Amino acid sequence: VQLVESGGGLVQAGGSLRLSCVASGRNFSTAPMGWFRQAPGKEREFVACISGSRTYYADSAKGRFTISRDSAKNTVYLQVNSLKSEDTAVYYCAAERNSGSVYFADSYESWGQGIQVTVSS
Repeated sequence: VQLVESGGGLVQAGGSLRLSCVASGRNFSTAPMGWFRQAPGKEREFVACISGSRTYYADSAKGRFTISRDSAKNTVYLQVNSLKSEDTAVYYCAAERNSGSVYFADSYESWGQGIQVTVSS
């Protein structure tokens, strides 16, 4: 399984980005796929997950971020709006959840290489 993220970059506070994660090697049309992020000096933290039609969000993401998927393209998206400086981090796509909670990084077996999102104030 390979996960490749794209869409990151430098954006001003209040701006938006759409992150994409293309999966290959397996069909993830309904399987859980998640987004995590890691800021410098901090642990990797849950951002959002989509499983079937259900979505899950961290409190910090609710109301500003939207996770969606295009099953035909085996791709999951994270629309990030109203960005704040504290959203600056490397964002990772995750897939192949084991029996653990969707909220925990240890629950996922496959990871993308990560993509930088930098929000300037």
